[in-house]
Amino acid sequence: MSVLVIQHVEDESLGYLENILTDFGIDFEIVRMFEREYIQNIDKFDALIVLGGPMNVYEEARYPYLIRLNDVIFKFVCEDKLYLGFCLGAQLLAKALDTPVRKSKKREIGNFEVNLTKGGREDRLFSGFDEAFPVFQWHEDTFDIPKGAIKLAESKLCSNQAFRFKNAYGVQFHLEVTPEMLKRWIEDYKNDLIEEGIGSSKMMSEFLERVEVYKELLQLLFSNFFSIKIE
Repeated sequence: MSVLVIQHVEDESLGYLENILTDFGIDFEIVRMFEREYIQNIDKFDALIVLGGPMNVYEEARYPYLIRLNDVIFKFVCEDKLYLGFCLGAQLLAKALDTPVRKSKKREIGNFEVNLTKGGREDRLFSGFDEAFPVFQWHEDTFDIPKGAIKLAESKLCSNQAFRFKNAYGVQFHLEVTPEMLKRWIEDYKNDLIEEGIGSSKMMSEFLERVEVYKELLQLLFSNFFSIKIE
């Protein structure tokens, strides 16, 4: 198994996922878009993981590489290869499937719960998950569920939290965030917190109470993901 990872900004890295990939013995290559690296040799990869970032999928004039990335995502989907997108990565999957991505009515920032739909309870990605489970969120955009896709999870603030199309998955939430990453996000995106009236100390305290659970869920998620057989 060989995995291509797309990282949009320095402070939104693999986090705990890097250790999981190493522990699973999975070869991976990171393309760092913030260092203007180029996506190439995509045919040699079995799976594509796209991380989060502060940009919006429709900001192609500001981030021209999104045009190329859209084509890469579409190619992986058409070839039935494995795809997993976190947050922005989920929105980019929706966009590649010609589905609207737009501003949410309200930003979803902090520690929340999401609920699996009937489709999610039956899906192999969430095998072993409780129907409701904790996640960390930091996003202002949302997506519609693409035509032909299955909605897998939802929340009170943002209805569409996860979906599957063939072997491609998009999840709006984060499980990979480390305490060090969150500290940097609080500094990088502090205006979001000010505008939403969110206290960073309380959010961090709640995060630290849950972080071991997040790590366990991330491990389960990726154990399920990499057990998917490509037919």
